[in-house]
Amino acid sequence: MFSKSKINEPGPKTGTSEKPATPDTAKPAGDFQGSAAKPKPPASVLSSDLHIKGNIKTTGDILVEGQVEGDIRAHLLTVGEGATIKGEVMADDVVVNGRVVGRVRGLKVRLTSSARVEGDIIHKTIAIESGAHFEGSVQRQDDPISRSGPATKPAAAKPDAKA
Repeated sequence: MFSKSKINEPGPKTGTSEKPATPDTAKPAGDFQGSAAKPKPPASVLSSDLHIKGNIKTTGDILVEGQVEGDIRAHLLTVGEGATIKGEVMADDVVVNGRVVGRVRGLKVRLTSSARVEGDIIHKTIAIESGAHFEGSVQRQDDPISRSGPATKPAAAKPDAKA
């Protein structure tokens, strides 16, 4: 049926008697030939006993298990079941298992059955599981991450009351 290719597996090449590289015998990263991407760092975890007041911004991934009062910007944001975020969240991928009070902006937004969202969702694609609680509006945009949404009229200048 299907067979796994052995091209990328570590170990000796066929027809040679080389030993596989071990951490002690491996070449330093600087000696590597080619343009392999750096390994992705693990997600930052904000534990359940952590309470943050302020904004968070990263190009990496975040798993929130605690409480955050402020805006969050990340690549992948996962809101844990016991977590509460009060503020706007923006990420390429947003997975809500807990509570968000504020606007959610993401290319892909997923509300699981334990999600509680009170605020608007601006998305490119969305999935809402049965059992999720959501109060707000849903708007699809091709680029929900950029802050330039539909054009809004500037506030009209109020006439001076001193006449």
